[in-house]
Amino acid sequence: MIDVLRVNLAPGYSIANIINGCWQLSPGHGGGPTSGRNIKNLFAQLVDHGFTTFDCADIYTGTEELLGEYRRSLSDADQIQIHTKFVPNKQSLGQLNDRKIDAAIDLSRKKLGVDRLDMVQFHWWNYDVPGLERMYERLLFAQSNGKIHLLGVTNFNTRQLQILTERDASIVSVQTQFSLVDRRPEQALSPYCVKNAVGMLSYGVLAGGFFSEKYLGQALPSGLNRSQQKYRLIIDDAGGWDNFQALLALLDDIAKKHHTNIQSIAIRWVLDQPGVAAIILGIGSHSRAAENQAIAALHLDADDRQRLNQHLATQRCPDGDPYDLEREPGTQHYSVIKTDLQDPAAQ
Repeated sequence: MIDVLRVNLAPGYSIANIINGCWQLSPGHGGGPTSGRNIKNLFAQLVDHGFTTFDCADIYTGTEELLGEYRRSLSDADQIQIHTKFVPNKQSLGQLNDRKIDAAIDLSRKKLGVDRLDMVQFHWWNYDVPGLERMYERLLFAQSNGKIHLLGVTNFNTRQLQILTERDASIVSVQTQFSLVDRRPEQALSPYCVKNAVGMLSYGVLAGGFFSEKYLGQALPSGLNRSQQKYRLIIDDAGGWDNFQALLALLDDIAKKHHTNIQSIAIRWVLDQPGVAAIILGIGSHSRAAENQAIAALHLDADDRQRLNQHLATQRCPDGDPYDLEREPGTQHYSVIKTDLQDPAAQ
């Protein structure tokens, strides 16, 4: 195994600062490799290069089982870290009770083949629906009983994160969208996380793939899938396609200086932001191991940062705190989000 930068989320618990995201391996998120052997080979290549931390979810169909099978194949299962999520359906938030919470945690434990989950990141769709604090208390109870090691949240805004951490300071991370076009975390979430030692685990750093030479100098494409539509709306909020083209051109120029590509510069920028403990990159149909290692070794210099800051000073920031737009009924952002992804039998 090759050493890469690791970050301590809690005493005695470290993760790679580039996390392997497994959402693309589920049928509901566009596919990925279909061969079980191929998937395990990709996992092994990443781990051999030091990228030992995986992100999955109860709503990413099949991913917990895949990671559980891979974990059981290792001679030292403790060399990897698997972060899962608990994401109850929006329509059933009001009916969530202790029994259903316990059942969801036990089901993830069963699928992953572990007595104790490394980390559970939980989500709550509608802050106006009572029950979030009760769910947190029940997850803390599961933690105290040895079923969960660490707790994190996903897609929380700063205010709700603060409410929970003031209730109990057990939350070690918040998974949040963050990129050169979506800088909402800079406003309040990042300063709060830095002050309170909560690690930001950032996803969407490539804006659904738009940060790529493929789109440089091109017109806005049509026929976008749901994920691409989600990030295209963020690009619109940040100043539109023409402004994005100027950003891509700048990234391309910086990339050529470092003998790399647009993606790597965009990723490195997020990794360097205050409060960011790690970023999450999706596992697709090929191994990212060598690419991740090159990103880990990449350093932006003072001139690179100054040029990026000059551009960002002319660029709008989407409104509100992280995920506020996506929660607001009636917005385009809200319309592309699926909120009921659990099997009804699991609810």
